Amino acid sequence: MCGASVRVSEGTRTPDRLDHNQELYQLSYAHHGTIGLYQRGFHDAATIATGARCVYAPSPWRSCPLPRSLRGVATAREQQSAEQAGAGPARAPLVLATLILVAAVANLNLAVANVALPDIGKAFDAGQTGLNLVAVGYSLGLAASVLYLGALGDRYGRKLMLVLGTALAIPACLVAAFAPSLGVLFAGRLLGGLAAGLAFPTTLALITALWSGARRTRAIALWSGLGGAISALGPLMSGALLEHFDWGSVFFATLPLALVALVMAIRFVPAHVNETSDPVDNLGGILSVLLVAALVLAINFAPVPNRGALALGLAVIALATGVAFVLRQRRAASPLYDLGVARRRIFWVAACAGVIVFGTLMGAMFVGQQFLQNVLGYSTLGAGAAILPAAMLMVLVAPRSAKLVDARGARFTLLTGYVFCLLGFVTMLLLWKDGIPYWKVALGYAFMGIGVGFAGTPASHSLTSSVPVRRAGMASGTADLQRDLGGAIMQSILGAVLTAGYVKAISAAIAAAPDKAQITSTVQTELEKSFASAADTATRYPQHSEAIIAAAKSSFVSGDVWAYIAGIVAILLGAALVWFRFPKRDEERALLARYQAEDAAPA
Repeated sequence: MCGASVRVSEGTRTPDRLDHNQELYQLSYAHHGTIGLYQRGFHDAATIATGARCVYAPSPWRSCPLPRSLRGVATAREQQSAEQAGAGPARAPLVLATLILVAAVANLNLAVANVALPDIGKAFDAGQTGLNLVAVGYSLGLAASVLYLGALGDRYGRKLMLVLGTALAIPACLVAAFAPSLGVLFAGRLLGGLAAGLAFPTTLALITALWSGARRTRAIALWSGLGGAISALGPLMSGALLEHFDWGSVFFATLPLALVALVMAIRFVPAHVNETSDPVDNLGGILSVLLVAALVLAINFAPVPNRGALALGLAVIALATGVAFVLRQRRAASPLYDLGVARRRIFWVAACAGVIVFGTLMGAMFVGQQFLQNVLGYSTLGAGAAILPAAMLMVLVAPRSAKLVDARGARFTLLTGYVFCLLGFVTMLLLWKDGIPYWKVALGYAFMGIGVGFAGTPASHSLTSSVPVRRAGMASGTADLQRDLGGAIMQSILGAVLTAGYVKAISAAIAAAPDKAQITSTVQTELEKSFASAADTATRYPQHSEAIIAAAKSSFVSGDVWAYIAGIVAILLGAALVWFRFPKRDEERALLARYQAEDAAPA
């Protein structure tokens, strides 16, 4: 039963705040002039600041009628006030821990393959392009599907997508672990990426819907920092497994975590939080999948000899689907990607900045792991452990990044992160040579960890702050694209220039060899395929083994240089974009206030 006693001062039309001691699922006016407070659990009363009080019986659904003077008032202000007043959902620490664990499953699966690439190359006699595809397959599946699946989650239930994605990650790991060929391994990685596309965008969407204000910033900082650190710890786990088992063991690393995350998601994550009833733009979703997949594959095949026509065809497909996607979003009644919101300066600049930051991190890890094993001769465990400075510093810096965003604004914090990322690539370019001591490796990774720790929070927070809650899925999908599309593109670009640089250098070494007449075309092809293939060739020709390995190492370092220069160029372009286009703190706050007013205004 519900009784109401309303005290409204003269001229007051709407409540300014809503105090409550339990989680609000939705606050909206029904057509008959009531506010529905949909709540979870059987707690005490919720009190409206105007004086209206509803005492709820043990039922999950109750509503309290408003007096006539308050009926028909738009709900956006009340919903926003409720979110700002709330401390988060019931059992907030457990909910946040669950969302971070689900994200960790995706992050770990994203990272575990890199350390195993040399072993995978030997097992399947794979070329550098094949290894690039294995490395990028997971990012490809995730990046291609994240917008579409995020929209499906907004419509049909984020918790449902969270549970389905976490559950699907388990068979995807098994397919990759027992893959009999490189093609099946790529398919398993692609399936794992699709599973992450179901679950991963939901994590940030739920954080956006369940927390607000400074609490949301801190939650995003933890989500971003711990997610990045867990991703960085993937190589360490993989390295430890590879010391005792074959390459397939790395894909078992996330199975225990996936099982725990699945149980916690079912148990603790609330369902139906600020979800939309708008229809899903399925055609737009299909176009987005084709666009991202064609773009990433075109970049991977571009440097491969005799694959120019394929790369060009994929590029044409990417361009055509990109144009079709934009046209579809402009005309659709319920677009998958709201171009009006995407045009907001804070949104699109933050999106581009995040793509570069997270992409360069993943690209650096991808190239760095091969450098450590192929050139420096690190064991798989040593190569995985070498990345620890980046992981630890990301965790330490992320909370400070959240404070810096509040104190100095997102622009200053993003630029701080970019400076450290630039230092990381410059360190790799100048110091990472054959025979270097570990401190030079650690220094490069440390700079990258600090940079991503600073830049990750404002890149994600600016997205979620500049969209209405009903578009939380779009913001979270874009934040996921920062990592996944950024990772797929930058790994593809750095991998492509690494491949091109390696092939050019090894071809020059073969041409300059004193006994080049004895090198058959078959042997030359094997040497040019990849470092792993060259090392395998060296075992078949022991009399030339030292010369082959030395040439392969030198050629790999030459390819590395190209990759690091590409990373530096990307960082400089991103920093210039943020410097010239992202608003300073006061202008940023004014823009965010304007966006909120626009979103609260009646349609």
